[in-house]
Amino acid sequence: MTPLPDTCDGTAVQRVTISNGTLSASFLTRGAILQDLRLQGVAHSLTVGSPDTAAYAGPLCYFGALVGPVANRIAGGTATLKGSKYEFDRNDGGQATLHGGSTGTHTRNWDIDIARADRVTFTLSLPDGTGGFPGNRTVAAQYALTGPDTLELTVIAATDAATWINFAPHGFWNLDGGPDLSGHSLQIAADYYLPADPTGLVTGAVAKVAQSDFDFRAARPIGPGTTPELDHNFCLSRIRRDPEPAVVLTGASGLSLHVATSEPGVQIYDAAHGGGGGIMGHCGHPIGPYCGLAIEPQGWPDAPNRPGFPPVRVESGTAVRQITRWRFVQPD
Repeated sequence: MTPLPDTCDGTAVQRVTISNGTLSASFLTRGAILQDLRLQGVAHSLTVGSPDTAAYAGPLCYFGALVGPVANRIAGGTATLKGSKYEFDRNDGGQATLHGGSTGTHTRNWDIDIARADRVTFTLSLPDGTGGFPGNRTVAAQYALTGPDTLELTVIAATDAATWINFAPHGFWNLDGGPDLSGHSLQIAADYYLPADPTGLVTGAVAKVAQSDFDFRAARPIGPGTTPELDHNFCLSRIRRDPEPAVVLTGASGLSLHVATSEPGVQIYDAAHGGGGGIMGHCGHPIGPYCGLAIEPQGWPDAPNRPGFPPVRVESGTAVRQITRWRFVQPD
């Protein structure tokens, strides 16, 4: 563990690196951020980020963070639970709550509970009312290298009152180390997706990907010059007790990333109009539009307001467990 000059929640941010000799990953306590990931035989970082750790308090606040307690957008910044209406921080254009609002878990300095050579566990307490959400909640996020080519995240969150919980890892991936996603292709094991309005809010419809621009059941190119622009939830199997393959991202080099998840959805965001404000990235390029692909396994967006969506409601005295697994496959 390395203390950094940056502070968060009034305490020093720390960096910790885990390695198994083939795969290594570096994390910041700010936001439980996956800052850097390296694979033996590949000369560049595979996740978009920066050695400038202070940038994670600004333009890179979501890059690699564990976002929550309710990832994605909540329409109107409100939701009702057991007859009580709750108001949240409308940090998305004043119209919606995004990733838990301005006090979301990406802004918090997590504690390091366990640190070993090949795994680290971060913990965080969220008092009742934080960001407007009910319940005293405790969260543990374990990142573990479970094989020579695999990183696994297990999130366990508990509450003492009925609430909503829906975490998502928010890493941006670029497998070629270039300034954008040119040369990458994407495959998603989803027959349905959630249409969104121009502000990014889901409409409530569940649409078939067949005969639409959102059919990624077979691998297709993504990045500059391709359509559609992506900031959409793809609907996976509704009963996923164990992580199942969901997404395959492949670079021009042939290196591929296979993402498996226990969750019923995955938000795919290509950063077409985003980026990192020109912050210099690990690979020596400014982090700009199409810098990488955010692959965010999670419950469906706006689930607190959509009774027909898979629920993210958690009852008092219970806990939820979410698993994401990233496996890297090098070309023969």
